[in-house]
Amino acid sequence: MSPRKPSAVAAASAVASPWLPAAGRGQQREKKRQAVLQTAARLFNERGFHATSLDDIAERLHVSKPTLYYYIKSKDDILLECVRAALELMRAGIAEVREGGGRALDQLMACMGIYVGIVMQDFGKCVIRIGEDPLPAPLKKELRRLKAGIDLEFRQLIEEGIREGSLLPCDPKMAAFMLAGALSWVGRWHREDGTLTHAQITEQALGLLLGGVLAVPASAAPKATPRARAIAAPAKRARARTPNKSSMETRS
Repeated sequence: MSPRKPSAVAAASAVASPWLPAAGRGQQREKKRQAVLQTAARLFNERGFHATSLDDIAERLHVSKPTLYYYIKSKDDILLECVRAALELMRAGIAEVREGGGRALDQLMACMGIYVGIVMQDFGKCVIRIGEDPLPAPLKKELRRLKAGIDLEFRQLIEEGIREGSLLPCDPKMAAFMLAGALSWVGRWHREDGTLTHAQITEQALGLLLGGVLAVPASAAPKATPRARAIAAPAKRARARTPNKSSMETRS
């Protein structure tokens, strides 16, 4: 005897059922949680952390405030997750570059591109515009650990570049701080309605930081200390790979 086929009514009821399989429910919940975080990050960047309330986030999402608590614990928790997400993206991107190997200069340029690309996104802007200051001390510790790991990777790449001859001798720690600081500032002035695309900003940022802005040979430039010259002077190979643009807009 062949198995009995479900009736058309039963089949329709199964398709219309609001109770998804466990995996489906989990995916839907995570999708909504990400929407909460993304919306919150955008509001934090627009208005500031302290000036943004959970009511504001709920209103932007067209949900009630109690609904938010199904996905997050508090406003501090939201900021922590936003900043952590950006730092994890940086860490993962840098790790992938490092695993691929190659010249230290090429790896450094790739990591710089990843870094500046992330600070132009909502989560990345939270790292730069809001930072860790509003968070309780225990949460700051975790974020500082993640930041320290990223700083260390930049420093090691600069040390490797000096050894291979693609970068001029310099203080790796200072150079890493200078590069990361300059790239981080993009997250403060960048605007989505600007005239430059993400790719154009990244290209020009790398060209300026690694190639410099001098139109004359370094020997004709005003004299500086040996260490300052080492950090500021263009690296010839970097200049060949990342030609300078004629100008850089202050806002994009």
